[in-house]
Formats: sequence, structure tokens, C-alpha cells
Amino acid sequence: MTYGDRRAERVRLETRYPVNLMGVDGTWRRSCILLDVSQSGARLEVDGTLDVLKAQEFFLVLSSRGLAFRRCELVRVDGAEIGVRFIEERRRKGRPVVPK
Repeated sequence: MTYGDRRAERVRLETRYPVNLMGVDGTWRRSCILLDVSQSGARLEVDGTLDVLKAQEFFLVLSSRGLAFRRCELVRVDGAEIGVRFIEERRRKGRPVVPK
């Protein structure tokens, strides 16, 4: 996937919006700036080294308390900028449970 190949419409942010990347196991965290976002992924400017991104899968933490986040995978690296694709949870087979 190259820079302009997103299927969903991209929203470019006018102001610098600080977010964090965090390892799935919680052992590392990187500050970054959200540059643009779509329903399927985002483009970020990472502060610091990118060596921890070798994991290929991590969380994009959108709130300071960590309550808003998306699981994502690394798609591309271009200097300090990275592209990520959001990973959607697979739906379980069977009927949904409806409380009585």
C-alpha cells in the first residue's frame, strides 16, 4: 500500500494532534503526531526511533487515558512518517447473545 492507495476518504488534520503508539504487550510507547486519518488507517509522524515498530502490530492510543485506541499494523515507513492500517476484529460465528 503506497501513500495514496487508501480506499476510504482521508481526513487531513489542520492542527497537530498528539497521540501515542504502544506495543501490544505494553512494554514500549512512542509519542507521535496524527497527520491524517481514514476509516481504514492513518499517517503519523513518530517522535524518536522506529526500532520498536519491528513488531509490525501495535496500538494507536488516541486519548491520554488510553480509553480510545485502535489496534493497527505497520504498512509503510518514510523517514519519521509511518502509515498504519487499522485491524478490525474478526466476527465470531454464531448468533449474538441477547440478554433476557
